[in-house]
Amino acid sequence: MRRANLSPLSIGGITPFSTIDFPDQLAAVLFCQGCPWRCRYCHNPHLLDHRVEPALSWAEVEQFLQSRRNLLEAVVFSGGEPLFQPGLLTAVQRVRQLGFKVGLQTAGINSRYFAKLLPDLDWVGIDIKAPLEDYAQITGISLSGKNPFQSIRLLLEAGIDYEVRTTVHPHLLTEPALLKLATTLAELGVQHYAVQMCRTVGCLDDSLPTGLPSRWIVDKTGFLQSLQTLIPDTIVR
Repeated sequence: MRRANLSPLSIGGITPFSTIDFPDQLAAVLFCQGCPWRCRYCHNPHLLDHRVEPALSWAEVEQFLQSRRNLLEAVVFSGGEPLFQPGLLTAVQRVRQLGFKVGLQTAGINSRYFAKLLPDLDWVGIDIKAPLEDYAQITGISLSGKNPFQSIRLLLEAGIDYEVRTTVHPHLLTEPALLKLATTLAELGVQHYAVQMCRTVGCLDDSLPTGLPSRWIVDKTGFLQSLQTLIPDTIVR
């Protein structure tokens, strides 16, 4: 039987073994090439341009996965932005056919496509970057927050395991804005939240200030507790 054509799936790289990208599972991570956003704190600029020649063909990816059956438990599609990939759904379904659990790390940029993927996903890590009205100052794209918040609603309705994350650059997301975002997420029903402290050097936007305190949420008395009052399962990493 002829396999589905997965050529639209562009792979920018692979992590063969990871213990941190899918909770409690030994996973491989596939980095999808291309992203329509240009988040100012992005540290993976090599994965942004969808026109770059893929680092691996799907045939090479599948050959690797075939050799790791019964060793790996899961495959995580990351990026770049996986939802930017026309071939993602077919690839996800093929990975499941090989016997792996499937994880997705996404910014939720295409909620309609995301809805089609959800039945074939076992875990999702979804990045929510800011309150709705502040999205454009991070992504560089107007009205870019609408789809991510709809993706959150779809994810919670699906009932699969997840983690909502927010990356914080202290120049782009203030304390009041982060509290406002956490309030919105709590109202939507989010119960698992991770705040990720951004490195302030090496950002895509080199005009951003550097040398800023990287862990002000932890260091500032009572602030983490304020977040945990809203979403008790909140961690900082």
